[in-house]
Amino acid sequence: MTHPVKQLAFISLLLSNMFFASQSMAEEVPAKSAVIPIAEKDFVKAIHGFDKAKIIAQFGEPAKAEDVKIKDTTKVVASIWHYHNINTAEDGSFYQTTELDFIDDKVVMVVFMNHDGSESNENVQRYELPENGTPEMQPQL
Repeated sequence: MTHPVKQLAFISLLLSNMFFASQSMAEEVPAKSAVIPIAEKDFVKAIHGFDKAKIIAQFGEPAKAEDVKIKDTTKVVASIWHYHNINTAEDGSFYQTTELDFIDDKVVMVVFMNHDGSESNENVQRYELPENGTPEMQPQL
């Protein structure tokens, strides 16, 4: 039979090791921000980590939304959403329109426009998000 003091010491040691191990693991895994940044480049870097529901939770319903469906079904496979005045350029001014292009529930392209979105695609900043989610920061003009 083991001594109760030894049992208590062993249990205390085991629990403290488990606590510190979980603390160090928690510190190693960076927490994802729940807030989508509004600055142009930070937005482009972060947006791929948010689904449609989280985008709507922060910015509300888009001002304009178009869905692409598979023929003869109701399944939405792609969407184009427009928001107004949600993103800032490097100089701090707001882009009049931000277009988010989705495949399924994932943003694959971001377009910043200095018009309401009904004009041609001249003078826009486009960022195509690669499959790995890390965008090249060179705008596609």
